[in-house]
Amino acid sequence: MYRTELRKKKKRRHRRILFIPLFLTIFCIIGYGSYLTFKLVNATDNSVQELKRGEKSELREEKVDVIEDNFSVLFIGIDAREGERVSRSDALILATFNKKDKSVKMVSIPRDSYVEIPQRGMDKINHAHAYGGVDLAVKSVENLFDVPVDHYVRVDFKAFIDIVDALGSIEVEVPKTFSVQDSKDRQNAITLHEGIQKLDGEEALAFVRMRKQDPTGDIGRGERQRQVIKAIIEKGTRFSSITKYDDVIDGLEGNIQMDLNFKEIVGLHGYAGEINKIESLELRGENSNNGVFYYMLDQTSVDEISHSLKAHLSIEDQNN
Repeated sequence: MYRTELRKKKKRRHRRILFIPLFLTIFCIIGYGSYLTFKLVNATDNSVQELKRGEKSELREEKVDVIEDNFSVLFIGIDAREGERVSRSDALILATFNKKDKSVKMVSIPRDSYVEIPQRGMDKINHAHAYGGVDLAVKSVENLFDVPVDHYVRVDFKAFIDIVDALGSIEVEVPKTFSVQDSKDRQNAITLHEGIQKLDGEEALAFVRMRKQDPTGDIGRGERQRQVIKAIIEKGTRFSSITKYDDVIDGLEGNIQMDLNFKEIVGLHGYAGEINKIESLELRGENSNNGVFYYMLDQTSVDEISHSLKAHLSIEDQNN
């Protein structure tokens, strides 16, 4: 009897001992999560800048809710040099999000695409940001596809390096071996080898920026940009990356501008787990060089992508 009671006491004591680290772990996770939430709220609030048009695209009858509706986001990558007051966009990616199946469609717009820029006439689409900032870049993309741009996110490539480094590298497939300059413009400072590679921030930036050594030009560049975005999402949504979010937020702060608030960003989380449902669309065209280099878009390709994006957003296509 005495031994039985003794064993029961030992078991209860053992359970209490096991409970202590479990409790501390849960407490630390909750505490760390609260700290990150507070930090992300501050970073988000400091980054929010509404478009001059207001909350709603002119192509929408009502403002969309990213939690309840299908919506679109224009991602703008800039490479602002120190002291520059205006800069061209170095990357433009339009993404549409479908709430029903949590799928995403993405199309990269080659930076030299010859398009109509509202109030400016025909020019390279990357000039829109230099002429009129985010507002004109958004209008130019809407004009190109006849699709509403509901939100935007503009990221300086400085943040790109910090985010990838904070995550501890990303994995991509390098199509060919090449050497390029780094972010400090040192020639051939970075060499990437063909095949599946793990890249740090500098290497990932070199991977998405390289153009001249890619025979497919901006098309290949756009595909590499989408590949890196997918890799960042995949790595960032892993449980092992939770402890790295602090550094990720530090990398974003001061280098990102958007019109999404904290609640809307949290609403995007449902899409993060559907990495395999991100579909890349290719905007076809051909190079033209008559003293100035342009990428002449194939109108049939533009129309096809416009139709695909509208269908994904459940918008009636008036052209069909």
